Order: sequence, then structure tokens, then C-alpha cells
Amino acid sequence: MKSYRKEIWFKVPTRKAFINITTDVQKMVKESGVKEGLVLVNAMHITASVFINDNEPGLHQDYDEWLENLAPHKPISRYRHNLTGEANADAHLKRQIMGREVVIAVTEGKLDFGPWEQIFYGEFDGRRKKRVLVKIIGD
Repeated sequence: MKSYRKEIWFKVPTRKAFINITTDVQKMVKESGVKEGLVLVNAMHITASVFINDNEPGLHQDYDEWLENLAPHKPISRYRHNLTGEANADAHLKRQIMGREVVIAVTEGKLDFGPWEQIFYGEFDGRRKKRVLVKIIGD
């Protein structure tokens, strides 16, 4: 069995963003030489997310608005976590909703997706360096 590990680094200039990382992950699958196996893709920061969905701008805007309604950034005084000197409690909650990681099957050396599925990095407290782990195992 082969094992391959690589990181994708981000420094998103905005507080929030959704970034399609499907092409990056597929390149890593090719680099790994794995033809049949699994890929784990997970955000290594507690204010960021990895998820699978459609690459449609309207959906991304819907996510942004929905998440902001569920866990608004302001007023920051509404969250006890922000009493620690942070101002990102909402980002922790948004990450919890959107998820930490995804696992994708690799079949014949390619990501084995359903129709329209793509992998996204969700940033909820940007403007600093963060990373995503890609771990590929298989034969």
C-alpha cells in the first residue's frame, strides 16, 4: 500500500472565502501514483473548513448568507469566546457547520465523484496563513 501526504497553504486576503481545490487534489492523486484508494482532505485550522458541493456562485453566496444568519460576526460581544481577546467565535461555529474534512474514493487514478461534486476550502477567519492536509492511501 502507498501513502502520500502533502499540504496546500492559503493566505486568504479576505475574512471569508470559498476556494475550489479540486484540481490541486487531483494533481496530488496523480503525483501519489495511487490508482485505487482513498483521499482525506482536511482543514488544519479550527476556523476553516473543507466540504464537497457544487461549484456554482449563487450557491456559494447562499452559503455565505445562511452561515452569517446562523452565526453573525457582529456584534462580537455576543460570544463568550471573544472575551479571550479573539474576535472569531463566529468562524468557529461556521467551521463546525461546514465540517472539518472529506474523504473521496480514488478509482482508476481519479477522484470518484458524483455529478457536479467538487472540493472546497472554506475560510471563515482569513488574512493569515492556514493549511489543508491531503493524505492519500491505496495501491
